[in-house]
Amino acid sequence: MSPPDEALDTAQEPAVGRSADRALVAAARHSGGRTAAVLGCAVAAAAAALAEPAVLGRTLDLLLRRDPSGPVWTLLCAAVIAAEVLLDAAAARLTGEVDGRSTARLRRLGLAGLLRTAPHHAARHAPGETAARLTAHATEAGKVPAAAAHAVAALLPPVGAVVALFVIDVWTALAFLTGVPMLVLLLRAFARDTRTSIARYQQVQLATAGRLVEALAGARTIAAAGTADRERARILAQLPELSAQGRRMWQVFGGTTAGSAALMPMLLYVVLAVGGVRLSAGAIGVGELLAALRYAGLAAGVGAVTGGLAAVVRGRAAARRTAALLELPVLDHGRAEPPQDGPGTLELRGVRVVRAGTAVLDDISLVVPGGSTVAVVGRSGAGKTLFAAVAGRLTDPDAGEVLLDGVPLRELTAEALHREVGHAFDRPVLFGDTVGDAIGFGAGPAPGPEAVRVAALAAGADPFVRRLPHGYGTRLADAPMSGGEVQRLGLARAFCHAGRLLVLDDATSSLDTVTAREVERALAHRIRPGTRIVVAHRLSSAVRADLVVWLEDGRMRGVGTHGELWRHEPAYRAVFAADGTAGAGGETATEPETTPEAATEGAR
Repeated sequence: MSPPDEALDTAQEPAVGRSADRALVAAARHSGGRTAAVLGCAVAAAAAALAEPAVLGRTLDLLLRRDPSGPVWTLLCAAVIAAEVLLDAAAARLTGEVDGRSTARLRRLGLAGLLRTAPHHAARHAPGETAARLTAHATEAGKVPAAAAHAVAALLPPVGAVVALFVIDVWTALAFLTGVPMLVLLLRAFARDTRTSIARYQQVQLATAGRLVEALAGARTIAAAGTADRERARILAQLPELSAQGRRMWQVFGGTTAGSAALMPMLLYVVLAVGGVRLSAGAIGVGELLAALRYAGLAAGVGAVTGGLAAVVRGRAAARRTAALLELPVLDHGRAEPPQDGPGTLELRGVRVVRAGTAVLDDISLVVPGGSTVAVVGRSGAGKTLFAAVAGRLTDPDAGEVLLDGVPLRELTAEALHREVGHAFDRPVLFGDTVGDAIGFGAGPAPGPEAVRVAALAAGADPFVRRLPHGYGTRLADAPMSGGEVQRLGLARAFCHAGRLLVLDDATSSLDTVTAREVERALAHRIRPGTRIVVAHRLSSAVRADLVVWLEDGRMRGVGTHGELWRHEPAYRAVFAADGTAGAGGETATEPETTPEAATEGAR
């Protein structure tokens, strides 16, 4: 985790803590019946354990006196012991079910929070960190409901045992209570020190996971640059701290266990000494002395309480990591529907977008007539990708609004937005089992095979798909593809679900010039008519567009046709010259076969 991220986490700590507790309550309610059953079985087992010394002592006294009821009490003693064993087994079985259901609930909540936010908010957490939050940390947090139930039940034997000691003999009970302050101090120090070390351990674990995923994603670059040793050192840089925090956790646990192990025999000897004196005085019997010793052992059973407390502390710390996903801002949707058969008129009114305190898009006001194609051009960092994201509502502006056929995008239902607005990206990610599934992936009913094939034809993907072992039925894992082929499938997916607005964010950057122009022609004649926003680096895209939006430093430097801007703005011509493109504007424009891939992170 980078320093800014750590600062952000620190600033949001109170809100994340409250969100974590709410998530844990929701997880407990999700398995409310089973959690209650765990609590019931654990409490009943504790009650049986609490009754056992009294029953055992009474049985011993009766047997020593050769009382006729001795055999009956012997059977009762066996029944109590059997009940304790069976109830513990039932609690353990139910605990596994509760842990699994609670973990699943927390993962669904975290994943929902991740998918409800805008992409740039989701990118706040590195992929490796996100994976750790939804897997290992959610698993640890999912143990809290059952662990809390066990911790509550674990309090019953010590408390009940102290009461039983007073019932048996006041002086014996007072002798035991002399060591209680030491037990309380042990538990308090354990809770404090464990919480601190666990929180830091999990933070370092997240950072290490994030670096590992980054390295896996860039394995080819690392191999080509010969920086494997450097990357290994970077990934493992915090391993010593991780080891130190791990040792610290076990030292705290071991110290508490050792302290309790030293304290318990001392308490038992004190109780035994006082009980022996009371026995010799005739105040208590042999069975009562045996019961007092057993109750002293139960009352000093700090180990069970410590284990339950440790699980709750670890789980709450882990829940804070998972709950960070719940605190991501939600990209809400409204209840409006766009006008039926609208042309796709897009309007941006005073749009302003701020990132890290800096306006990266500012004072963007524009009306795009329905059915027209707009090329968005500008140097790297001008804000092109962010313009496209705002136009298609992958993110909301911090000021101003965006309207589609007169309806603000934020007021559209999620179904309407996904139906009417489509996207294609420069580096698409394919979802689904097969190539056909990847093209048909999207909201709403799945398209039929013919619709998938038509979209693939328009994107220039049909020829290479047909050469695959099973055509459109080929599994993605068995279909090795170049970057250009993956990009064509991404275009086909967008074409398959084309609505009245289609946003192409540098979506042909990996295609050769001939294929890119074929796609442009297909987009004009084969795909559902509508408005097109094209983030363009190719001169030909600007030439063929109805309108060009020229961005510079997040502002609109110019709006007009390509010919007008080319003739009157030398700086506009320089935009394409900087990309290695030369031309005279209009049909005589030329360009190289490929253009460099644009960066996808941040504003363009």
